[in-house]
Amino acid sequence: METELTSANYEGEVLKSEKPVLVDFWAPWCGPCRMLAPVIDELAEEYAGKIKVCKVNVDNEGALAAQNAIVSIPTVILFENGKVVKKIVGAHAIDDYEDAIDAVI
Repeated sequence: METELTSANYEGEVLKSEKPVLVDFWAPWCGPCRMLAPVIDELAEEYAGKIKVCKVNVDNEGALAAQNAIVSIPTVILFENGKVVKKIVGAHAIDDYEDAIDAVI
């Protein structure tokens, strides 16, 4: 299950997380974001207990998008110990996300 991130919970959920965190920056009107959603759901299920999977609606959380230099959506960022270890822009095959996750767990 994904956690919806806001400015209020971002620091605790992402920057201070003891587990790696996969964050999906998306918007409801974004076609590629909607195509990517089932992949993100599958990753959340596949890696349950090993990583955290979170989502940021850039329409609602523009400050978080700006803070993470999001210029195109969907963008998926993998954090480890509060630092960006991988940034994937655009919708990709599930293997690309799995490879990034497997490198940090």
